[in-house]
Amino acid sequence: MELVLNVIKRLIRESKDIGEVAVSEVIIAIIDRSEFFKAGVRQRLSTQQDFKLVDCDPDDEPLKFIEAHSVDVVLLDIDFPISKGLELSREISRHYPNTRVIMLSSYFNDEELFETIKTGAAAYIDKRTSTTELASTIRKVSRGQYPINDSIIARPTVADRVLKQFQEMALVGLVKEKVAAPLTTREIQILSYIANGNTNKQVAYVLGISEQTIKNHITAILRKLNANDRAHAVALAIRNQWVSVDAT
Repeated sequence: MELVLNVIKRLIRESKDIGEVAVSEVIIAIIDRSEFFKAGVRQRLSTQQDFKLVDCDPDDEPLKFIEAHSVDVVLLDIDFPISKGLELSREISRHYPNTRVIMLSSYFNDEELFETIKTGAAAYIDKRTSTTELASTIRKVSRGQYPINDSIIARPTVADRVLKQFQEMALVGLVKEKVAAPLTTREIQILSYIANGNTNKQVAYVLGISEQTIKNHITAILRKLNANDRAHAVALAIRNQWVSVDAT
């Protein structure tokens, strides 16, 4: 049990995990029902030269919209209603794992944060946050960072709930997951390195392949395991004894 919790803590602390390469232009999709809100976000971010803004109504096939525009970051309204906002975040993380989701909330609270974490979103912020903070968060997630990890660490109650859920998933097996297809030897190898705290860049160096190839393998792993994110995939792999984890 202690070993699994240490692994999850290591993953939570790892806020610069995937994309260390700077992005020249960030394509941002604002997904919200309110035209007024979307116009306001466009206005606030209009001075950011490296941002390209597009928008979509959450009822107008947002997944197809994301694919058509090669979206890097999604600003998603969690309140449209909340159950649909969370489900859409989960679908984006599952089908487009290289597209980062920032959940925007009018009712910033611990319960929403906990539910947002389970969708694989990269950040959870208040709709009233400053333009500077919003732009900074967008840039962080576009580089592969997960600011939501800082939110977890800042809220001990939420952190305890997250660790408890991973404990149940990895050891007790209360959550039953349907595996769509078995992992290849290479995918298990990569997942094992990730479970032991390695970044994409480190795994690529060890295996002598490109970071993009690693990202492609991770996308396949998430799809096959029906996992929301890397930590979820690692928890499933530990539970099913597909990977071994160093005790140190």
